[in-house]
Amino acid sequence: MPHPGTDAAELIDARIAELGDWRGATLARMRDLIRQAVPEIVEEWKWRGVPVWSHHGIICTGETYKAVVKLTFAKGAALDDPAKLFNASLEGNTRRAIDIREGAAIDETAFVALIRAAAALNASRKR
Repeated sequence: MPHPGTDAAELIDARIAELGDWRGATLARMRDLIRQAVPEIVEEWKWRGVPVWSHHGIICTGETYKAVVKLTFAKGAALDDPAKLFNASLEGNTRRAIDIREGAAIDETAFVALIRAAAALNASRKR
């Protein structure tokens, strides 16, 4: 259970460790890619236990469920996705998500490009 004053990076580390299976490994890999894409990204811990990555606003969240690791992009509908990484939450006007199932491969180059595009979009809308 999180303790007051614990920083978000530590809480995300703890979540990855507590999962201890493919979901933890997947979340850790995606986190590494997010940090590579935007080194100055801010890690947050919101909504009672959801890892959040922000840069001039939320870029994406990293939720874990029994069958998927879900990366939800706050402004995903406004992003070009030529590699068609978005495969969930496609019906809305704002968000888009990537559901990663056990054993699934993800185009890491396209994912990094998507993170960078989301950061650029947020920065362009910053007032």
